[in-house]
Amino acid sequence: MVMLEVNNLKKVYTSRFGGNKVQALTDVSFSVEEGEFVAFMGESGSGKTTLLNILASLDRPTSGYVKLMGEDITAIPDSRLAAFRRENLGFVFQDFNLLDTFSLMDNIFLPLVLSGRNYAQMKVRLNPIARRLGIDDILNKFPYEVSGGQKQRAAVARALITDPKLILADEPTGALDSKASDNLLNLFDEINGDGQTILMVTHSVKAASHAKRVLFIKDGRIFHQIYRGQMGFEEMFQRVSDTLTLLTTGGEKDE
Repeated sequence: MVMLEVNNLKKVYTSRFGGNKVQALTDVSFSVEEGEFVAFMGESGSGKTTLLNILASLDRPTSGYVKLMGEDITAIPDSRLAAFRRENLGFVFQDFNLLDTFSLMDNIFLPLVLSGRNYAQMKVRLNPIARRLGIDDILNKFPYEVSGGQKQRAAVARALITDPKLILADEPTGALDSKASDNLLNLFDEINGDGQTILMVTHSVKAASHAKRVLFIKDGRIFHQIYRGQMGFEEMFQRVSDTLTLLTTGGEKDE
């Protein structure tokens, strides 16, 4: 079942006085099936962050549309956008975006608090997620008291607690050491194995190699894509690495 449909997206940024225009995205189209794990790769300035912001309803395209479960999210009025994001999207950021004055528990609860859920409902949702992520014994600690990997697990818990249709991850391993990165990526594999749809922007070949599909973006266009299919991790890693080299050295995509 198609969960996300992106059709002919174009994004043009215009300077304040209209003198300069930058086309960040050009005719981008793809779809995502429910339960997929898709990674986006590309050089800085390729358009992948612009694309993620549009998928997150944080920005609007110049033309084209994005449909989530059949609803055109580019047409949602501003007054409904915050509620739409809380109800449908979970976010995992490179810098965690945790509030230092809140405990990990309160950080995780925040989207539910904003949705008006009561404390008993929130606890029922939190307990199994916290146990699975291995943070149930540190929920009362503050972000500055725990490691980067633990912060990111709390951020994943915050993304999952609303039972989102999509998790959008922006460079989720960027601030982590290799061990914490591996742990997080294995966690994403498990979550995706349970049916959670994940879209991830990353510069990391290792991170992208965990995905079921990798979309490469160059100059605001889809350059190429790789489906994992029956490939093991090592073969997928090599394919992703080779394609990234082709992209960055100015080669042409495979037909």
